[in-house]
Amino acid sequence: MRKDPVEWMLRGLYSAVLYLLLPITIYHLVWRGFRVRQYFQRWDERYAAYQQARGQPRVWLHAVSVGEVNAAAPLVNALRASRPDIRWVITTITPTGSERVRALWGEQVDHVYLPYDVPGGVRRFLEHFRPRLGLILETELWPNMLFGCRDRGIPVYVLNARLSARSLRGYRILRPLIGRALRTVKCVAAQSREDAARFVSLGARPAQVVALGNLKFDIAVPEHLQAFVEQFHLHVPPSRPVWIAASTHEGEEEAVMQIQRQLLQRWPQLLLLWAPRHPERFARVEGLARDQGWSVATRTAQQWPQPQTEVFVVDTLGELMSFYACAQVAFVGGSLQPIGGHNLLEPAAVGVPAVTGPHLHNFAEISRRLSQAGAITLCADVAEVVAALDRLLAQPELRGRMAAAGCALVENGRGALARTLELIAADLPQPHSPEPVR
Repeated sequence: MRKDPVEWMLRGLYSAVLYLLLPITIYHLVWRGFRVRQYFQRWDERYAAYQQARGQPRVWLHAVSVGEVNAAAPLVNALRASRPDIRWVITTITPTGSERVRALWGEQVDHVYLPYDVPGGVRRFLEHFRPRLGLILETELWPNMLFGCRDRGIPVYVLNARLSARSLRGYRILRPLIGRALRTVKCVAAQSREDAARFVSLGARPAQVVALGNLKFDIAVPEHLQAFVEQFHLHVPPSRPVWIAASTHEGEEEAVMQIQRQLLQRWPQLLLLWAPRHPERFARVEGLARDQGWSVATRTAQQWPQPQTEVFVVDTLGELMSFYACAQVAFVGGSLQPIGGHNLLEPAAVGVPAVTGPHLHNFAEISRRLSQAGAITLCADVAEVVAALDRLLAQPELRGRMAAAGCALVENGRGALARTLELIAADLPQPHSPEPVR
């Protein structure tokens, strides 16, 4: 292979900077560990030292955190059903993503943290797991990993790829390197035509990019959902008004409490189901709610709300969609601050109308389609969120129309999974093929 001198210069500079910064990663892990204890664990994986056995045809899938793991789940499940001979290694970066992988597949897949993107770590990862195919979810573009796969003849697909205008601007310094790394992948399967165009602007060749739709539309409704809701209503009468504040962030917690205070004036029996985005905030949110003088229960301690409960903290992972279905209306967080929003299709899929703030750049296409269908209410600030929630609590007919519109949009949007499976089929490992010699 003829070496591109510009590529090697850029890779060298990038790698040198990462090696210089590598000692800082220890301080970063320690700092994060004081907030999330799991960051103190499994450091060997962060630096590409593994205990998992070698062998068998492998497919490597990388999903940075919970949302990406959930988006990948239908794809992984479909392939595991059709190709049980394939051995999977799934990487994440966050502990919450790791917990979600284990909750979905237990020990049936290999799971490790993705190593830092230095050449030595990339080499050890690829030599240990020897993937035949790499599948990367959404926007995880690590140049040394992409170049390392190319150099070993490993086809890589970027699936469910999204790139906001804001993220595109953020890549401008590394654009010469990222663009070359993008050109090593087999295909970028973008969520929308707008995402596809941005990946071309970043450096991908037009022939590499295709808009297949969003895998999140192929969302799986939890098994036994109706039984879960019925169990909830053994403790909370269906006539009691219930709203859920889902995937909220640290800077939004005061807003959630303000919303609850104002709504309680109109709805004295109102129950708030509160599901913070990050586990490290569970105890903090519980304490904040107690400080307001509210009666608080949690999923881990009391299991279900009690008759006197005013705030019920969902301090578990993997149950959010089930609790969405227990509420009459949902507020989806990450949207009152410039975080970019979270998955609005989850409440839509279980028939719950959603209210959201204005910051939705990570879900621009989904929020646009849901808004046009009349399935969500977009609000500019906290006051508008309060008004929208109050209106929906008071108007069951409006809730019903929005719920039906959301369900229909999700159902009509399905199909990206089938198109993605067709796209990658030719590069799946052949059944029982021998290990390649490298």
